[in-house]
Amino acid sequence: MEATKRMAVLVGCNYPNTKYELHGCINDVMAMRETLMNRFSFEESNIQVLTDEPGSLLMPTGANIKRSLGRMVGKAKSGDVLFFHYSGHGTRVPSMKHGNLSRQDEAIVPCDFNLITDIDFRRLVNRLPKGTSFTMISDSCHSGGLIDKEKEQIGPSTIINDEKLELRYTPDAAKAKTIPFQSILQHLSLHTNINTTDIGTHLLEYFGADASLKFQLDSRELDTIDSLKPDAGILLSGCQANESSADMNPDNAAGKAYGAFSNAIENVLKENPAALSNKQVVVMARGMLKKQGLGQQHPCLYCSDENAEAMFLCQNP
Repeated sequence: MEATKRMAVLVGCNYPNTKYELHGCINDVMAMRETLMNRFSFEESNIQVLTDEPGSLLMPTGANIKRSLGRMVGKAKSGDVLFFHYSGHGTRVPSMKHGNLSRQDEAIVPCDFNLITDIDFRRLVNRLPKGTSFTMISDSCHSGGLIDKEKEQIGPSTIINDEKLELRYTPDAAKAKTIPFQSILQHLSLHTNINTTDIGTHLLEYFGADASLKFQLDSRELDTIDSLKPDAGILLSGCQANESSADMNPDNAAGKAYGAFSNAIENVLKENPAALSNKQVVVMARGMLKKQGLGQQHPCLYCSDENAEAMFLCQNP
């Protein structure tokens, strides 16, 4: 009988030499790579890393990220454990879904600005063979709800230990991991030379078939992309859909830049060598960020009821 596999795709986007530059995202995924191998028994050959550092062998473009995720899901069999960690910018785009014209949907921003949206992650999860596990960490702004139609376990409607969702002091070293929609529109317009505020037109013109499904399908077709009940998707988001996630760049020579949420997860795991549930990881990460003065950032959990209590990355208790 074939042994189950543990596979991962790790993506860090620092956007070097641009006005959107971040500093900790590549550090985040390299730290996670070590954690996956040392604690969760992932083999190095089953971990694919995409970063935009100079000389990178595989740049984290929208097409490359989706191909890497598609290959991982394509190899999966029942019992396999799949993991995706993204650290970089996030954004929100006007909803294309029928009847939700005023709503905004969530997306991550690859290094080439070829947005990957909540619809793309929903379609990916829908392809999973029964009995697999797919865990996604998105350390990016507006990351709550990045798997479309996934059930909220910890989110905007959740109060933990009487906490109130309020803005708190943000350290000077923090930078929001977000690119405003208008900035993305302006960036793409420079490449397409098309005068329209419809971002889908720009993405389809510039990226063609590699653009997000959200912009290739009409609103009625988008409505037919359903979630499986229950499904195997598990999303740990760095913040709520209407919030920012912080990129921390300590102002000293010894300081190492990091994403606040990614770092919180690493510290939670270090402080708790025993197995933790997905819900425990998120609750503890929330508490850690609050102690660090990042109370405006509320990590969330989206998954089935069963997976909320399941062990993070299926670690044996």
